[in-house]
Amino acid sequence: MSLCTIIGVLDDGAASLSRESLQSLREAKHVIAGNRLLAVLAEDIAGARHYDLTARLTQVPDWIDAALADEEPVAVLASGDPLCHGIAGYLTGKLDPARVRILPNLSSIQLAFAELRLPWQSATIVSVHSKDAGEWTPGATPQHGLYELMRHCRSKDLLAVLTSPDNTPARIARMLQSEGLADQFDIAVAQRLRQNEQRVTGFIGIAEAAEAVYADPNVAILKRKSPAPAPVLFGLSDASFRQRKPEKGLITKREIRAVSLARMQLTRRSIVWDIGAGSGSVGLEAARLCPDGHVYAIEKNAGDIDNIEQNRLDWRIGNYSVVHGKAPQFLDAWPDPDAVFIGGSGGELAELIALCLQRLRPGGWLVMNFATLENLSTAIDTLKRLGADWDACQIQASRSSPILDMHRLQAENPVWIISAIPHHEQ
Repeated sequence: MSLCTIIGVLDDGAASLSRESLQSLREAKHVIAGNRLLAVLAEDIAGARHYDLTARLTQVPDWIDAALADEEPVAVLASGDPLCHGIAGYLTGKLDPARVRILPNLSSIQLAFAELRLPWQSATIVSVHSKDAGEWTPGATPQHGLYELMRHCRSKDLLAVLTSPDNTPARIARMLQSEGLADQFDIAVAQRLRQNEQRVTGFIGIAEAAEAVYADPNVAILKRKSPAPAPVLFGLSDASFRQRKPEKGLITKREIRAVSLARMQLTRRSIVWDIGAGSGSVGLEAARLCPDGHVYAIEKNAGDIDNIEQNRLDWRIGNYSVVHGKAPQFLDAWPDPDAVFIGGSGGELAELIALCLQRLRPGGWLVMNFATLENLSTAIDTLKRLGADWDACQIQASRSSPILDMHRLQAENPVWIISAIPHHEQ
């Protein structure tokens, strides 16, 4: 029975292959690879039919199935270890496992760490081999090619980055600069490993790397100068957030925020909408609680947008995006949420409730805060009309306040918290 053999190759070509890999390659009647590896191994595959998979990845399973149907062996070439952000992970889900064999090689990551003489068992591996989304912009959404890397840079101490011709080490360095992280990392770049032009920099500053040009292909290693701090996940003090002045206090207070976040039933992967974000306190804490999710926020007051962005930077939160506008503007472009928080509605409360209940993913919760009887009445009437399942609680916290050499309790304004889900989902 003929097989499809997925072979890991380094940039020194046949010299990097084991006897078994080289034999499988030379026996193959069909060889599938990117144009670079086809050129590197041109002499060793001269007798086979070649397929360039560049920009044609989805066609590869069909090519393999057709060859195996004729009982002709196939070799698929991949850089390094095909199961480390490589093609093997894709193909094993498309082909008959009994007809697939994988012969891995050293990965470029292993080679880079070896050149740096640096243990790498604690490293987080990130690939930025994605469609070019341009330079990083603070607050970018998960659709950006550097998003996953930026998320890990917030909490990891050692990262190995598989770069691309677009997402270069210099672009990565500029990303760290834009997020205020440049002084926390050093970077090393391993270029053209196992080629005559191999060059591996030592660890250098981010500012230097941001201006440099590196030969492709390359691997970037990011090393934090000191261990990442462990952030507070929940219950930040009100004073921790920048707020609108002179109208201080336009923020969901800590006691209300804690109950509201609890009612949102968040998970690590939750997609959260924060409508009427104010100073961003609820959404930013939600982002901390959902490190593998993302928070999409909207706020109509320009001054609050500036405060939100500064709060996001101060708390080093990367999985959070805010837009300046009035809901429901922009909501149609957001992914369906696992939880929605409405802190301000801009007079569109009934419409927003209907929209949010319609867009919620199964099991998702809509949580709303109200300080006025009119908005409370509108919300309950709307939920009843829509047949939603809902409940309400009213919280009035009191905080200690000094009086002479003693303390008294000073009451905060009462707030109603309404929690709702579409009917029959409880």
